[in-house]
Amino acid sequence: MASVNEQITDMELMAFHDGEAKSIKLSDYRGKWVVLFFYPADFTFVCPTELEEMADLYEEFRKYGAEILSVSTDTHFVHKAWHDTSKAIQKIKFPMLADPTGKLSRAFGTYIEDEGLALRGTFIIDPDGVLKSFEINDNSLGRNGRETLRKLKACKYVRENEGEVCPASWEPGDDVLKPNLDLVGKI
Repeated sequence: MASVNEQITDMELMAFHDGEAKSIKLSDYRGKWVVLFFYPADFTFVCPTELEEMADLYEEFRKYGAEILSVSTDTHFVHKAWHDTSKAIQKIKFPMLADPTGKLSRAFGTYIEDEGLALRGTFIIDPDGVLKSFEINDNSLGRNGRETLRKLKACKYVRENEGEVCPASWEPGDDVLKPNLDLVGKI
C-alpha cells in the first residue's frame, strides 16, 4: 500500500475525459499536485454528490496547481454512460480513471476484495510523485471537497515554506508554526 512520504507506483489506466477514452499514466502529472479520489461505483447514491462537489471545486484546485483524478472499479465505458445520463456527472472536467482489475485500488489500499469495489479514499500527491496525505472512509460516509482543498493548500504551503508547519484548520493567510528543531529529542 502507498505510504506517506514515499514515491507512488506509476500505473497506466484507461479513463473517460473530455468526451473520449484515453490512456493515462500517473506519471503524466509529474510537476503537478494530484488528488486521487477513489469512490465505489458509478450510478450509486453518495458518489455523484461527492463528484459533483469536486467538479464544482475543480477550478479552485487547478489554481493551486492540482489535477483531480477520480477512480472507481468501473470501466471507462461505464464512466461515459454515467456522464451521458447524469447532470451532476456532466459537470466533471477532470479525468475519470477506470480500474476494473482493482490494481490501482489495491496499490492504495482502497480495494474491497469481497465486493470488487473501492472504499472512499482521497490521496494528495506532490509534484514529485510523493504521497503527502490520505484518508480512507467507509463507503457510507461522503467526503468534504472543501476539506480536501484545504489540505492541498496546506501541503503546498509546507512544501514552499521549509521549516514552517500548518496548525489545525489552517487556511492561507492564517498564522503558521515554526518548530524549534533544537528542542526535538530534549522534551
